[in-house]
Amino acid sequence: MKTYLVGGAVRDRLLGLPVKDRDYVVVGATPEDLLRLGFTPVGRDFPVFLHPETHAEYALARTERKSGRGYHGFTFDTDPTVTLEDDLRRRDLTINAMAEDEHGALIDPFGGAADLRNGVLRHVSPAFAEDPVRVLRVARFAARYAARGFRIADETLALMRQMVQSGEVDHLVPERVFAETQKALAERTPSAFLRSLRACGALAVLMPEVDALYGVPQRPEWHPEIDTGVHVELVLDAAARLAPGDALIGWCALTHDLGKALTPPAEWPRHHGHEIRGLAPLRALAARLRVPGEYLALAELVCRLHLLAHTALELRPDTILELFERLDAFRQPRRLPQFLLACAADKRGRAGQADSDYPQARYLTALFHEALKPTAQPLLEQGFAGPELGRALREARLAAIAAAAPAAKTDAAAGAAGS
Repeated sequence: MKTYLVGGAVRDRLLGLPVKDRDYVVVGATPEDLLRLGFTPVGRDFPVFLHPETHAEYALARTERKSGRGYHGFTFDTDPTVTLEDDLRRRDLTINAMAEDEHGALIDPFGGAADLRNGVLRHVSPAFAEDPVRVLRVARFAARYAARGFRIADETLALMRQMVQSGEVDHLVPERVFAETQKALAERTPSAFLRSLRACGALAVLMPEVDALYGVPQRPEWHPEIDTGVHVELVLDAAARLAPGDALIGWCALTHDLGKALTPPAEWPRHHGHEIRGLAPLRALAARLRVPGEYLALAELVCRLHLLAHTALELRPDTILELFERLDAFRQPRRLPQFLLACAADKRGRAGQADSDYPQARYLTALFHEALKPTAQPLLEQGFAGPELGRALREARLAAIAAAAPAAKTDAAAGAAGS
């Protein structure tokens, strides 16, 4: 029985990145062997065990054989005669198909180290085409490593296209599509996820509402990049810079302009009412991918209200208060900063504006803090109750916003000048 460190831990060490999770492959053993050593079984589809002390995952070396459609359509062989190379051959990319022995010696039968040095995402074997999840995984790795100059190998992209054309990608379950998308949105360059899926045709299959944005023009004075799909890519990367690792903000960035795909071409490049038109495709996409309620709720608010945030410095106090109420910010204070992050990403997601200031966020944040100062207790002591209490509290909040607005606007502009 021999044990090898495999996969991401080896890859990350070679890249000089911190190693977070350590996974091991065990060659020449049976489940009974590991049980006798005190390992705890956790695998459902094939034997995976937790180490009795470190709790790291140890999987028996295995091979896979396609037995049906989709990524569940596999049978596994974990016979003790399965070799380490057999196990590595079934993996998706060469950079994930390396191992280290107990002495730290690198085992690299498929050239993963060279592909790491050259910045290439390349499939290990033709078996790649048997698992449609790998299309998403390659796109996600593109999002992770785009800033390092990585690209998808031509032959791998061609294989991904074949998987889309054959209908294999149609069998992905919604939860897995969203899980991989969620991970990609938390990466450094999520735009590469969209570009990769679009390059192989998978974006039109999995997220047609997003794919439909490409080729839709916008007014060049506001959007020098013109193409709405390119704009969404820029917004995604701006969100990743403003809120690193926050997939919720990334999801709002991805879906905030879906309504522009529904603008009648006769109205191009204007998109009047796109924020309302966008709600239906947003809800359809979220329902199909079974997106969590928190993601849908915030994305709807960003889709519907982002234009209000952009014009905040010109809004009347009562409109600003209404914005806070529509965000339900008084009961959910986190909503406002989350909303403003997505709106700032929208502003910065334009050609040449990646570092532009967003004084609207400072202005609205300052006014919200003022609106929080009036509380119900003094009004209760004055005898207000029921609906009258609610109206009186709202009037007090409105007065606080109106009183603070001039100074808050000056401060917001000063912040822009100093940035």
